[in-house]
Amino acid sequence: RPDTRATRENRMSEFQYSNAAREMEVYGYDSVVKSHCRMCHGGCGVLVYVKEGRVAKIAGDPDCPINHGTLCSKGLASTQLVYHPDRLTHPVKRIGPKGSGQWERISWDEALDTIAERMLRYKAEFGAESVVLGYGTGRENEAAIYRISNYFGSPNVLTAGHFCYGPRISTSIITCGSNPIADYENNPKCIVVWGNNVVISNPDCYKGEPFSQALNAGAKLIVVDPRLTRAAARADVWLQLRPGTDTALALGMANVIIQEKLYDKEFVDHYVHGWAPFVERAAEYPLERVEAITGVPREKIAEAARLYATVKPGVIQWGVAIEQQVTCADNNRALMALMGITGNLDVPGGQVLFKTAKIRNAAEFGAHKALSKEQEAKRLGGERFRLAGHFAIINPKCVWDAILEEKPYPVKMLFFISSNPVMTRANAGEVYRALEKVEFMAVADFFLTPTAELADIVLPAATWLEMDYLGDFWKRHGWLLTRRKVVQIGECRSDHEMLNDLAHRIGQGEHWWDTFEGGLDYILEPMGVTWQEFKKQDRVRGPVTYYKYKEKGFSTPTRKMELYSTLLEKWGYDPLPQYREPPESPVSQPALHEKFPYILITGARQPGFFHAENRQLPWTRELHRDPVVEIHPDTAAAEGIKDGEWVVLESPRGKIRQRAKLTAGIDPRVVSAQHAWWFPEKRDSGHGWAESNVNILTDNSYENCDPAMGATHIRSLLCKIYPEETRRPR
Repeated sequence: RPDTRATRENRMSEFQYSNAAREMEVYGYDSVVKSHCRMCHGGCGVLVYVKEGRVAKIAGDPDCPINHGTLCSKGLASTQLVYHPDRLTHPVKRIGPKGSGQWERISWDEALDTIAERMLRYKAEFGAESVVLGYGTGRENEAAIYRISNYFGSPNVLTAGHFCYGPRISTSIITCGSNPIADYENNPKCIVVWGNNVVISNPDCYKGEPFSQALNAGAKLIVVDPRLTRAAARADVWLQLRPGTDTALALGMANVIIQEKLYDKEFVDHYVHGWAPFVERAAEYPLERVEAITGVPREKIAEAARLYATVKPGVIQWGVAIEQQVTCADNNRALMALMGITGNLDVPGGQVLFKTAKIRNAAEFGAHKALSKEQEAKRLGGERFRLAGHFAIINPKCVWDAILEEKPYPVKMLFFISSNPVMTRANAGEVYRALEKVEFMAVADFFLTPTAELADIVLPAATWLEMDYLGDFWKRHGWLLTRRKVVQIGECRSDHEMLNDLAHRIGQGEHWWDTFEGGLDYILEPMGVTWQEFKKQDRVRGPVTYYKYKEKGFSTPTRKMELYSTLLEKWGYDPLPQYREPPESPVSQPALHEKFPYILITGARQPGFFHAENRQLPWTRELHRDPVVEIHPDTAAAEGIKDGEWVVLESPRGKIRQRAKLTAGIDPRVVSAQHAWWFPEKRDSGHGWAESNVNILTDNSYENCDPAMGATHIRSLLCKIYPEETRRPR
């Protein structure tokens, strides 16, 4: 047979399923359940082997169009999570001081009754806005959390959405109507990876396998990253920019495309709003200026611009690195401008505005219309960060201030689900103080994390192997996936089930169901099927069509792609993308740079970990025993640092320790530290939450946030680095 991708996939499918049958016979597995993983961003099809009622093995499903049988280390280690001896398997309440580690087992009824009583009490005394629900990495619980919060009357749901994925959704909706997804299925000829390491992070809507297949098929590759990642090592053009200067680089590339008339004239003439002012803005970024700002040679910038504009179709794969900056919204909008003006938007092999299946989507399920205008106006930070507020997203510092200073009103209660903000939010010291002070806090998680240790009640959350659910229904790639429950562990419940039960206790019963299976039926109802019927199939996808704008335009106020944003203009922001110097850089603060001579970047992904998760799993922890900071050998020599030794990282906010890793794949003026590090094994010291936590060093002041989105600038700041004088933790 011809060696096409289709025949390779067929051979893989034939091999793996024949292999599955052989293993069933040889190893005595009782059954194999097809499902979809959610150890990180989700979507990967899996085969779950079951023996004597226990999960015995997990492998990739070769029939799944998302991962084609591949699976990352997190998915493979799922069994170690499910059966971990330290896992929380029943509700507990704190019986000692916060952080004391003194807990007492309670029933689900007592736990939910207590949470409900507190919610109703605070609503009566201080208003519904005094109760804040929140989630972090999410287990596709987002819509259910918004649903209970909106019907309760609280406008405050604390998420990572101010600087993770939420900006992509928010800016793309106001620019072109939906999030443009790279169409790897139709063989893009040019791929730009911008602030993203897809083969490690497998981010929302993407997996590393289709990206790698596209490269193997001959696609040209441009990588924009301060670090020599795996993708950068394979790139035709690697743009090693100064951290935090992405918008200048994007506008410089746009200027080249405009000046050399490499743009798609038909698209620009008929489907773009604000072309003339955008041309003027791009002209402010000639190559000599962009080179001075970014540190990238002008010849390389021009080469990358020409390559992306002329080798079609092309895609831009971007991630949270460009969103966790003061220029968050403008970074996103500048990249979307490149997609549009080159004619790579909504075309096969380009950046597609996919449609979901005919279901009730996450926004509808979240019941945003249930929140009154009066309560909506009370959203914390909504007037300051108006783009975020328009999409029901809040800046976390607004919550910490409402707890610590009771301004603009007091927040009395927090309920975090799948979130560990002590480790994952900027200015961790302030976060910790707020969680110590808040009157009541409930947490739902797999383990007693540093955040959970400060709670009053902790609920045992179910993993993806312990629930029925519609996977990926909130994403923008169009797929709807079947997640099937395989096992039940202790008294663990899915987030959706516990919220469904809680809703009845706070008077929302008419908006929920007897069991959450009714919620799945509600989502599927427009398709005319029930969950039990959908469960018999593996997945469904919305209709895939291209060039939709030619018939319907874009879902924006002007019905065109808005390079000049009418909504941002209405809200008082610059309607065009612009570059702003990072708030803490050698340029913006030269005096501080004298004391802190290096640029610190944070948050590079590691295989096995998902932000703060999985550090107690043997397989994933073996990949990364200790936190690591990457530094150039010349920097190490100048500071007297040896490879592998513990060093101190210090910023104006504090100090942490990590192990030095010498690499030539980073600029000598830049160091790169891993994020979200805690030590589950250190039970008597708060799990070492402050020892190596890079968010001890980051800043969350409002002035240093993206003015429209409220994104915290955590991806570039100033630091010093030196050998640790003692081996004792701080």
